[in-house]
Amino acid sequence: MAKIAVVGHCAAGKSTVVRLLRGRGHNAIAVAQEHSAIRDLWNHQQPDVVLYLEVSLDELRRRKGNPKWPGWIFENQEMRLQDARAHASLEIDTDIHDADAVVESVEQFLAVRHASDQ
Repeated sequence: MAKIAVVGHCAAGKSTVVRLLRGRGHNAIAVAQEHSAIRDLWNHQQPDVVLYLEVSLDELRRRKGNPKWPGWIFENQEMRLQDARAHASLEIDTDIHDADAVVESVEQFLAVRHASDQ
């Protein structure tokens, strides 16, 4: 079973997606890379798959219920996420895909990956 590391900005949906993936029997972990100065924190659990959840600043502010949530924090998180994004197996925009759609995309990705390993 593939180990899936889920990374992304605050409010990108990491916890929700991990909960749903685990509920379907997947080995998924949320990595708080956006809060860490350790460039490759995402890789410390040695994941087989890195799922990057994209979210815009406007959507993050909407989800947090704070239209003045600081843009500089978003930019700092963007820098902290660069290495994880560069190594992402799959990147999904959560502005336009809800958590269920993200999980479906991950399962489709895993099915294709598994078939190509055969």
